Amino acid sequence: MFERKTEKLVPLRTFVRRMALSLLLTLAVLCVALSIGVLGYRGIAGLSWIDSLLNASMILTGMGPVATMTTTSSKLFASGYAMFSGVVFLSSIGLVLAPLFHRILHKFHLDDAAQDEDKKSKSA
Repeated sequence: MFERKTEKLVPLRTFVRRMALSLLLTLAVLCVALSIGVLGYRGIAGLSWIDSLLNASMILTGMGPVATMTTTSSKLFASGYAMFSGVVFLSSIGLVLAPLFHRILHKFHLDDAAQDEDKKSKSA
């Protein structure tokens, strides 16, 4: 998906497209994770649709639960969903930032390669 370190830096237009695709992929992952939470809170905890959405959103973003879980099964689901959400949230940040970090590191490699070539040409 990304260029190798021996290849030129891709044009800005290609980079922007990569960032947009990365954001779309992240949005899709977050929508799936949010849907899992909403359905779980609705089916297992017995919350209303809007309360399920609120609770799942708050857990997914790391803010914490809103509704109090009363049954053992709802508490187990909330615990599992909280751990799942932590992984999803951190992974989604990685998905968004991967193209940016790749571009920065690729630029450093190109600069290093240009300096090495300058040193070789001066010593020859």
